[in-house]
Amino acid sequence: MEKTLAYLREILANYTEKDEISNRIYNKIEAGSYSSEGELVRDLTFEESEYLNGILPWEIKYAKNEQDEQRAYQLNEVYELLF
Repeated sequence: MEKTLAYLREILANYTEKDEISNRIYNKIEAGSYSSEGELVRDLTFEESEYLNGILPWEIKYAKNEQDEQRAYQLNEVYELLF
């Protein structure tokens, strides 16, 4: 699995029990054979894209606060593709 998708899957795992949209995106990553984050983003519904637009800024900020620049960079890659 591509590293960016692995980071995204990891953060989504924190939301899957309380949010169906997160669960759907997580399952797409698990079941899909996406070779890049771009492929995943193109496969998202509008609702799923909006969901990621809502959580990714917070997750990127959290990664930066934890000094995990690699994670912040990878998650930012997905965030930029959503626009």
